[in-house]
Amino acid sequence: MTRFIFSFFGAIFAVVTMGAMMVALTVGAVFWMYGRDLPSHEHLAQYTPPTISRIFNGEGRVIDEFAQERRLFTPASQIPDMVKQAFISAEDKNFYTHQGYDIRGIVAAGVQAVQSRGRDVRGASTITQQVMKNFLLSGDRQAERKIKEIILASRVEEALSKEKILELYLNEIFLGQNAYGVTAAAQVYFNKPLGQLAPHEAAFLASLPKAPSSFHPVRNKERVTDRRNFVLREMFENGYLDEATYEAERAMPLATVQNGDYEPYQRSLPPRDYFTDEIRRQLSRDFGEDQFFSGGYSVRATLDPDMQEEAARSLRIALEDYDRGLGRWRGTGKTIPVETLGEEAAWRAALADVRVARDVVLPYPWHVAVVREVRENSLLLGIEDVPLDDPRGMELPRSDTNWFSGSLFDNFEAGDVIHVRQITEDGSGGFVRWSLRQVPGVQGGFMAMDVHTGRVIAMQGGFSYQHSVFNRATQAMRQPGSSFKPFVYASALDSGYTPATIIVDAPIEIDTPQGVWRPKNASNRFYGPTPLRTGIEQSRNLMTIRLAQEVGIDTVGRYAEKFGVYDNMGRNLANALGADETTLFKMVAAYAMFANGGERVEPTLVDRVQDRYGATVYSHETAEGNRRVCVDCDDPNIAPGRSPRIVNERERIMNAVTAYQLTSMMQGVVERGTARSSVNLSVPTAGKTGTTNDAKDVWFLGFTSNIVAGCYIGYDTPRPLGRGASGGRFCGPVFQRFMQKAVAEYGGGAFKVPEECEFINIDRFSGARLSDSASGPNVVSECFRFGEEPIFGIQFDGGFAISGSFDLIRPEGGSAAREVTTSTGEKAIVGPKAGFGTLSSGGLY
Repeated sequence: MTRFIFSFFGAIFAVVTMGAMMVALTVGAVFWMYGRDLPSHEHLAQYTPPTISRIFNGEGRVIDEFAQERRLFTPASQIPDMVKQAFISAEDKNFYTHQGYDIRGIVAAGVQAVQSRGRDVRGASTITQQVMKNFLLSGDRQAERKIKEIILASRVEEALSKEKILELYLNEIFLGQNAYGVTAAAQVYFNKPLGQLAPHEAAFLASLPKAPSSFHPVRNKERVTDRRNFVLREMFENGYLDEATYEAERAMPLATVQNGDYEPYQRSLPPRDYFTDEIRRQLSRDFGEDQFFSGGYSVRATLDPDMQEEAARSLRIALEDYDRGLGRWRGTGKTIPVETLGEEAAWRAALADVRVARDVVLPYPWHVAVVREVRENSLLLGIEDVPLDDPRGMELPRSDTNWFSGSLFDNFEAGDVIHVRQITEDGSGGFVRWSLRQVPGVQGGFMAMDVHTGRVIAMQGGFSYQHSVFNRATQAMRQPGSSFKPFVYASALDSGYTPATIIVDAPIEIDTPQGVWRPKNASNRFYGPTPLRTGIEQSRNLMTIRLAQEVGIDTVGRYAEKFGVYDNMGRNLANALGADETTLFKMVAAYAMFANGGERVEPTLVDRVQDRYGATVYSHETAEGNRRVCVDCDDPNIAPGRSPRIVNERERIMNAVTAYQLTSMMQGVVERGTARSSVNLSVPTAGKTGTTNDAKDVWFLGFTSNIVAGCYIGYDTPRPLGRGASGGRFCGPVFQRFMQKAVAEYGGGAFKVPEECEFINIDRFSGARLSDSASGPNVVSECFRFGEEPIFGIQFDGGFAISGSFDLIRPEGGSAAREVTTSTGEKAIVGPKAGFGTLSSGGLY
């Protein structure tokens, strides 16, 4: 009997043992089979999740962000324990003790699935398994994927620490509202950093992984509150919260940004503008778009916020003044359904969905409004962000629309979306009325930069970024017109000409494939033999063409390309007058090289770029071609009161004397030339106007000793701006308004005079040499190269044939005789008229 019993139990033991072995072998075979060709987990140790790239201004304030996924990477060491505890309690209470998978959880989930016949299937994944699913596997619920999860999770647990696994999880997980990771989610839902979260807020975030799309804090407030309270209870039961704290936190209301309890983080950022969008464009080109949007870069912009604001204001004033002067109402072209106008909530909701500019401040913010009713003498409005009971009211009077023709009924219908701003009294600032506004049809660009460093301090690429993201400072290819002439004169000055060299201002005929070209001066007059200085001050077209012919259009083209104005300028004489196309960005950068004495300077919108770890990957100061070395910054023995010595290692592309001569001549443009009526700063200023054929583009570029700035105005599809349009009239005031503030901020002084300059007094009308004591409005002290004896009296005509006779017009417009002082101190009479029959090859003077 005993033998039988032993045999029976032995048989059972053998069967059980064999069964266990078979199960073990089967499980082993399954895991071996699925364990082959799995993704490698080793790269997780070096994994860097996609994170937000942020742009900071010089004061360290975030001014823009770019990202494919809204994520702010935070190392595990900087994530508060309470946040970790909330997620562990909600998702994986045995996280710190299991080996990557939780057998008890798997069994419990399986039992529940059997009992509910598959209707109630809950997840049994650990945090480690979820990391595997998010990083290495698909998100389906197939048994095959679960087996692979377990295999990979066990491998990862051997390779990485628990804190590293938790770091990956808390930075990668999607938590709704386009928030990836706990740091971004804290910002999106509470506008707080992680360290300021209360337990109930941490519990709310930990409740979201279960169903981030379904747990909306507004639409599903009750459901998500219940889930939050469940997480709080788990934290209490796991010993992370004491009972008093648990009860207090459980009683807290669900307060979020989405419920209107906190200001959205985005509201603290300024509206995106042309400056930061251009940084995005340039860094996407340099680093790659995917890398920039996911690399977590910290970008220090060169932007000066005050100067940027002034640039936008100055350009907008000019564009709006021109547009209103045309006397045409166009409006936004947008409407909302008339049936929504009867109920405030309806029209406000409809108005919020209309895409129009909301970033204009001139001088007060522009409001988006809807015409609710058209009356005989007023418009009844609904104004976005202004309550109906606002004391300013909701009516716009007919008198405000006198700048365009037609009645209110002719121009408006109920449902029209428009812009308005308030008009206030000059003295008290009290409200007067609402005023109708419209985004101008004409556009333009403005840019300003430091002439020594190339740091762009302001850039405005149009009237409104939200109306049009096309950046007219960097992307618009336009004809610079006469603002290109300084490059013609620069090539001449470097070729041995002087500011006193005489160039004949007379009619020209040029045979071209399109026919005979007869260029003209803007005044439609001819002025005869004239010094270079007067040619640039008065922007003489015929002199410029003759000079380009004398110097050689190839030489002019090489100069333009060396300065970066063009990559490859067309070699025809029309381009000497700025007929080829370039950008404002390139023109401003080129003018900076006149202002700084002829050194190459590369414009930049970025001072420094750091990667997610804080390592500098770009610095403008050390970039090729921009190096400025501080020789003795580290010397502790520098004498008190002496500044460290900065040495430029930049390329010199223009002789310093040439740069000064050209700067001096362009000072004449501002003091008595084509910009005299619009530019008048408190410090020495040089510049050049530009107006293309039919005034399709108008320009002004100018500079002080520290700042260079430029403006152009024109239609996006070029067409004439109208009679009287010119660079001095339209762009000069933009430059003046901006530079008044820039001078107050950055200062300015006399332009640096090279040691090689020798000054000689000349008559600016005739080019004749005058005595050192000569004085008067016709006298200018001109810089000549030291040691080079200037030759006076020779005139150049470019080799163009001259025939016929014409009246010699004085620069002031008259033709009367005038008295000049010669180099010997004697008086002489010049004029009143001369013809080509009286001129010799030696010149008039």
